[in-house]
Amino acid sequence: MTHKIDGSAPIARPSEATGRPLPTARASSAERNAPVAATESVRLTGEAEGLQALERELGAGPAGIDVARVNALRAAIADGSYRVDAQAVASHMLDLEHQLGG
Repeated sequence: MTHKIDGSAPIARPSEATGRPLPTARASSAERNAPVAATESVRLTGEAEGLQALERELGAGPAGIDVARVNALRAAIADGSYRVDAQAVASHMLDLEHQLGG
């Protein structure tokens, strides 16, 4: 079975309740670029505002990141000289487990 795809948008039919066309899958460029009505608004919670502030802070630059250490670790991983201390990793995991009450 084959289907012809011609790229045409579906025809909008008026809604029986409002008489206006129903929304289609595609909006015209005029509809996409139309200004938003003044009655529409968005309210952010305190958490959302905090996340936006954090995103701006992190996007501003390497705050609190030791770039020299990161570069040294990258180089050690790349040349194969970086070694993981399994005992230290296990110890830190157990410490975290105890702190979390587990």
